[in-house]
Amino acid sequence: MFVTDAQVRKLMEEMNKHGKIGRASIMSGMDRSTARKYQSSGILPSQNKIERTWRTRENPFEEDWPTIEIMLEVAPALESKTIFDWLTEQHEGRYVPGQLRSLQRRIRDWRATNGPEKEVFFAQEHRPGEAMQTDFTHATALKITICGELLEHLLCHNVLPYSNWEWATVSRSESLMAIRRGIQSALIQLGRVPKNSQTDNSTAATHKVGEGKRGFNEDYERFVEHFGMEPRTIAIGKCHQNGDVESLNNVLKKRLEQYLLLRGSRDFESVAAYESWVQNILRKTNGVREVKIREELAVMKELVVSRLPEYMEKTVKVSRESTIRIKNNSYSVPSRLRDHKVKVRIYDDRLEVYYGTICQLVVERLLGEKRSCINYRHVIWSLVKKPGAFARYRYREEMFPSMTFRLAYDALCDALGAGYAADVEYLRILHQAAAQSESDVEIALEILLESGSLPLAVKVKELVQPGKPEVPEMAPFRADLTEYDTLLQQTGEA
Repeated sequence: MFVTDAQVRKLMEEMNKHGKIGRASIMSGMDRSTARKYQSSGILPSQNKIERTWRTRENPFEEDWPTIEIMLEVAPALESKTIFDWLTEQHEGRYVPGQLRSLQRRIRDWRATNGPEKEVFFAQEHRPGEAMQTDFTHATALKITICGELLEHLLCHNVLPYSNWEWATVSRSESLMAIRRGIQSALIQLGRVPKNSQTDNSTAATHKVGEGKRGFNEDYERFVEHFGMEPRTIAIGKCHQNGDVESLNNVLKKRLEQYLLLRGSRDFESVAAYESWVQNILRKTNGVREVKIREELAVMKELVVSRLPEYMEKTVKVSRESTIRIKNNSYSVPSRLRDHKVKVRIYDDRLEVYYGTICQLVVERLLGEKRSCINYRHVIWSLVKKPGAFARYRYREEMFPSMTFRLAYDALCDALGAGYAADVEYLRILHQAAAQSESDVEIALEILLESGSLPLAVKVKELVQPGKPEVPEMAPFRADLTEYDTLLQQTGEA
């Protein structure tokens, strides 16, 4: 009969009460002789178990195991699934898919006892005021909308590792302007400056100088030195060295998700309003870390320098196509600036084009390279004079402000033929949109298309032509001079 630890403990309890082995064995549910054995030994049944060192079934990989060991020694990164697939190809019918798990366990055990040494991570003690870690984290998954439109964005996240004080700003890309804005915002919020500014190897802060090496960008170095900090980066492929900000990235997004659920809406009136909401949450979070934050502030230098502009400035010449090229992307500008040099301020999210000191244009900055942002209003005045250029115009697809304009052009091509006549009609319509109102022209096109009428320029003009305002008839004003006499009499009496 199998005896449990609970039975033996009950036996000992009864023996301590009255010392009678017969009664104690009955109460614990075991034979008298068995009870005497456990009483004399004082050992629980679980302590008598012998650890099993033998196999309960034959090792199906025993014949091929020497080969498997050689493969693992030569290529330690080989996965069990890869080795199993190779074995099934070499020995057709010897192995079945259900044996993969057995091979995985045996390779796991081999690596634990005979495999190569693994990298060891060493917990570090952070010193107050030593560094501020900065990292970008994707936040589009929060599904934030600005006036109903999804905001694809990142958060530039700043963390002091000692106290876990954190700050964040909204950005569209991992650009130098975004990291400059993020760090400056954090330093101004602190009012103090840590010794080091630590980032990963993003192109915003570093660039390649050789195989396996990255150096700091000159603009980033000058920016960090302006605040009296030293630039510091992590080793390539060693994101754990930026571990504090990396781990807090997910914590931050989970916290924002919870506050969004409490808020009941993910829509904000502007990006600035959304960023302010994020930063108010971080102020609350930092409030529970006051003790360690005070320790950090006590050893950090005071922020005494001014805030740097959050843009780069570049002077470019407007091409004869009325475009400028910034960061390998093309942007159209008003044609009156053609052949002139303009000054462009490059922000993280926008470009501002200046002629002299006057801003001529503000346009959203394109992400990536080899893209274009062409506003039809900048070129339509010349295009209506040269309609033949439309057929093979490099930026032809950007001459359709919306799907309605595209459908109107297709309707013109179907009726007039895909050629000069349709192009002329469409350019006249586009000219009306630029001269009057794009939304009014679009409504007119929708009315014509829905009614089955051909959207000719003259028909569009009739629909959007403003009517003559009616001037109301008014009787001429005649002053009553007796009122002045009454007023003078009242003044004299007073």
